Amino acid sequence: MKKILFMVTSMDIGGVEKSLLSLLSEIPKGKYDITLQLLNKKGSFLKYIPEWIKIEEVTWYKDVQPIIMQAPQQTIKNYYFNKQYTKILPFIAVYFFSKRFDNRHVYYKEIFKNVAKDKENYDVAIAYQGPTDIIDFYIANKVQANKKLAWIHFDVSQHSINQKLHTKLHKKFHKVFVVSEEARKKLIEKIPSDEHKIEVFKNIISSESIKEMAQEKEEFDSEFKGTKIVTVGRLSKEKGQDIAIKVLANLIKNGYNVRWYCIGDGVDKKAYENLIEEYGLTSEFILLGSKENPYPYIKMADIYVQPSRHEGFCLTLAEARYLQKPIITTDFSGSYEQITDNYDGFIVRVDEDELYEKIKFLLNNPGKSNEFTMNLRKINANRLNEVSKLYKFIQ
Repeated sequence: MKKILFMVTSMDIGGVEKSLLSLLSEIPKGKYDITLQLLNKKGSFLKYIPEWIKIEEVTWYKDVQPIIMQAPQQTIKNYYFNKQYTKILPFIAVYFFSKRFDNRHVYYKEIFKNVAKDKENYDVAIAYQGPTDIIDFYIANKVQANKKLAWIHFDVSQHSINQKLHTKLHKKFHKVFVVSEEARKKLIEKIPSDEHKIEVFKNIISSESIKEMAQEKEEFDSEFKGTKIVTVGRLSKEKGQDIAIKVLANLIKNGYNVRWYCIGDGVDKKAYENLIEEYGLTSEFILLGSKENPYPYIKMADIYVQPSRHEGFCLTLAEARYLQKPIITTDFSGSYEQITDNYDGFIVRVDEDELYEKIKFLLNNPGKSNEFTMNLRKINANRLNEVSKLYKFIQ
């Protein structure tokens, strides 16, 4: 039986983690010997990992994390106070070299030099949460495997990745999976040497799980009789909730009886709470927090809106499609691969006025929402055939 290693940061609630759960749930028990390694063994999704999969927390991350996350001055101080004097000059030299030549590879090589290689020999090792410097570097240099696979979930043109680092790391990977055709084009622009090894692997959704979980009972503002808009995603600038807040303010100002519900948590929660208060929307724009099961809320929504500034594939958009919601999405990477504009949803620019006009159009023309829903029923939103691409690579 082939031994497969997957590696991610944690199993916190997020799109990457959810896509991994969907993928693992489609692999039959006994097909492979699978190990899931985590930098931090935590997260609400841990309990959903199939019981036959081995889960491990790496031991080296607690030593590496501070060096990567803190200011270099603090690392030098720590070396000094811990009497690790021999580490100070090499660290300073490598740090300034990496900054001067914009080359993070030498920096990570120094940080990881005392990290032991994984003792196991795998048939396939998968850096699933890419592009992630730490995981990609570890899989590339510290894991012994016959084949190595890097998985890119984001539009690399919108993320600050070190080109020299990932170009060098990807030379040690046999294949790179990306989640959309647009993401593939952007990766080739960033790392041209990857072109021959890139394949599109669209995030799958577990349709049966979504169908079952969407039936769970949730209290969802049952007293409100107006239009309910739902958005799912972590609270951060790239997800565009600030745009949504301003659009809702305009809708309320013009007399529309609408409430907007955001599922998710994140670094910009406080900033969004302040913005909601500033626009006087504390009763209309509602932050519901993270939900292990967002599907009942999507199911009960009148409109699903994805206001993201950028995405990779956007799993939540695929889930809203499967639940046949009228959808309005911004034109991030991969949106045109999921939505046909004006057929099963609207695609707009990342622009407050455009988003406002399309939401207003659906509010004024309920027949268009019904048309979107009917067209979505004709589309198979399931991506299970994608799993065969992974099987083919493993074999």
